[in-house]
Amino acid sequence: MPEHAGSRTCVIALDVGGTSMKGALLDRTMRPLATLRSSTPRRQGHEATVDAITWLLRDLAGAAVGIGVEPVAAGIVVPGIVDEPTQRAVHSVNLGWYDLPLAAVLTDATGLPVRIGHDVRAGGTAESRLGAARGFDDALFVAIGTGISAALLVEGRPLRACGYAGEIGHLTVAPGAEQCACGMRGCLEAVASARAIAAVYAARSGHEVEGAEEVAALVARADPVACRVWERAVEALAEAFAACAAVLAPEVIVVGGGLSQAGGLLIDPLRIALDRRLSCHRRPKLVRAALGEQAGCLGAGLLGWEAADADPAAGRPVELVADPAGGAL
Repeated sequence: MPEHAGSRTCVIALDVGGTSMKGALLDRTMRPLATLRSSTPRRQGHEATVDAITWLLRDLAGAAVGIGVEPVAAGIVVPGIVDEPTQRAVHSVNLGWYDLPLAAVLTDATGLPVRIGHDVRAGGTAESRLGAARGFDDALFVAIGTGISAALLVEGRPLRACGYAGEIGHLTVAPGAEQCACGMRGCLEAVASARAIAAVYAARSGHEVEGAEEVAALVARADPVACRVWERAVEALAEAFAACAAVLAPEVIVVGGGLSQAGGLLIDPLRIALDRRLSCHRRPKLVRAALGEQAGCLGAGLLGWEAADADPAAGRPVELVADPAGGAL
């Protein structure tokens, strides 16, 4: 065991999303010592996003010193196509970068060993080791948030395919429908992501909403427009999940990301819609993610401990609660 694997060390974990970034200092039991949250300046270009990531890492490193612990490495997870063996962020539609040697850039900027990974694959790893997919060899973890992506566990091994595996958000489920950020029309992400649900509801109702959670609240109150938009999204998700069931035969499908916070309002009709589409296929168990929106950050923490050449304890982490003011706890 390395010298730095003691109780006064930690790793920096950072989950970079299309809308916000969630960071934490995690000890070897995967418990948070401090958390930090910031917006992602994606509209200002990829250089601004890399700068924001760098400053957040430095802020967390400073928070570690302030509470008397030593950060020994950092794990960063990002959306899009990530080539883990070369540690490059190959492409992200939401963040606008191409073939970026992100791990090397952040290591140079912080002086810490940095390991990057795909946000959803990292979340799937966290769910498989700590959450709802624990004990399953064949699992599909789907994160539904600003975008939609999946992590695939096949016979106990993650399927990466040079970073291209799991992009189910760009399966065509509604030909000719809304245009996706990727340039195609009718992608799952353009119909059933949290961002799409809010946008489609606003377009059809004439009323702006803060996000998909507001649409979910309207569905619970039987708002007719919200119900139609929600049902359309559920059917699109079921179509994509059925295709995955036919090709990959997962034992369990774990639904995570921000939209999973809708709970039974999403999972119950989705289970029924998926069941209608299956015949001779293996019928996967459909469950809500156990780690919620924390899966990506916890997966980043696991990458951080790998970068530090130390294994974290396997116990279930406590919830990562972000400071409402956006500062370190």
